[in-house]
Amino acid sequence: MTVRSILNTKGHQIMSVGPDDKMSAAIKLLGEKKIGAVLVMNQSRLEGILSERDIVRVLGDRGAGVLEEPVSDVMTRKVVTCKETDTVAEIMERMTTGKFRHLPVLDNGKVVGLISIGDIVKWRVHEFEAEQEALRDYIKTA
Repeated sequence: MTVRSILNTKGHQIMSVGPDDKMSAAIKLLGEKKIGAVLVMNQSRLEGILSERDIVRVLGDRGAGVLEEPVSDVMTRKVVTCKETDTVAEIMERMTTGKFRHLPVLDNGKVVGLISIGDIVKWRVHEFEAEQEALRDYIKTA
């Protein structure tokens, strides 16, 4: 199973903010959309990612004044990405090793989606349920 199969089910939409947007605007978007991370894009170029963990860390370090700072001051700049052709096992390992929960999906350098650990868990649960149903059907016909 590949990242493409998850994106084809989930969709390719992404939420993004600009690097000069205020942290307060990014946090508002995360809350409104009920998501854990937002991509930081400069036009169509990926510049970083801002996650709930980034926000909690910086609030703990610098306090509420950070809400008026630009996203670029807080975002993670070294973004680990994946391709649509990567397998789910590969990205699960990448997420576990890197201790992060979101992976932007790139195709020829262009962002085409975002995969979260929640997307993977949902897909895996669906996959296991389908396998169980197939086994039940097999047993019934045997």
